[in-house]
Amino acid sequence: MSLYLRFPFLPTEHSFNPIDLTKPQNSKRIVVLGAPRVGKTSILRRYLRDGFVEEYNPTSEDFLRKLFRIRGETYQIDILDASRERDFPAKRRLSILTGDIFLLVFSLDDRSSFQEVCALRTEILAAKSKLTRSTVSEHCAQPQVPLLVCANKVDLQESEREISKAEVLQAFGDDCAYFETSAKDSTNLEKVFETLAKRGGLPTETGPSQHRKVSLRSYQAMRTGRAAGRGKQVIDRDVPCGTLYPLARRPSFTTDLRQVIGPHTARKPGKGLEKCYIQ
Repeated sequence: MSLYLRFPFLPTEHSFNPIDLTKPQNSKRIVVLGAPRVGKTSILRRYLRDGFVEEYNPTSEDFLRKLFRIRGETYQIDILDASRERDFPAKRRLSILTGDIFLLVFSLDDRSSFQEVCALRTEILAAKSKLTRSTVSEHCAQPQVPLLVCANKVDLQESEREISKAEVLQAFGDDCAYFETSAKDSTNLEKVFETLAKRGGLPTETGPSQHRKVSLRSYQAMRTGRAAGRGKQVIDRDVPCGTLYPLARRPSFTTDLRQVIGPHTARKPGKGLEKCYIQ
């Protein structure tokens, strides 16, 4: 049986504000998926240049936003680290439908995490194919979905490794964007971030080592051409800069759902709630 959600119809076109539901220009959402304890959060810490944390802290859900100024253009990258959506299929499905770029992570010492990534990849390709009403096969649909697979913990001893590279390539194909990484010592992470940018249509300067990390105040000052504070000079606007936006919150479940089904459905008098099948 298909699962569905019930929600009120959207406002009429006259009362609808497209800014509420439309992504800003140059905005991308990276969705990170994989089993627990495979290193997703550590990889994202490296991406955000916040270092590596040895102690494991389970992630329920993290939504981060980074703002960039690159060659006179502004970019917004939203990062959804949804570690527990594996227990909520409908919610995971919605995250997939609203995602632009996908990073799938498994651990080389955990075969079940590899099997989970295989299933996630199949789910993503199928969901995106249905969203675009595509009739092409899964193999042909793959290049249309910016997706990258990370086999983390390559720093472990060879005896601890449970999945070979040949096995991964056999499962995903030679054209799969696949990297063996270590969040602990940063092995191949720069290549991962560069490939994510290229596949997602983003500048390579969004990579952690390719831009200057600045405060939000400095970023805003750089955009407006003003000094960041008394006695401080304006940052060179030609130098790529990036900053974390501390007030970012994940859009509501309903907002994401509206983005999927479109904003122009008006409620007719006397009608109940619409069924929207997402699973």
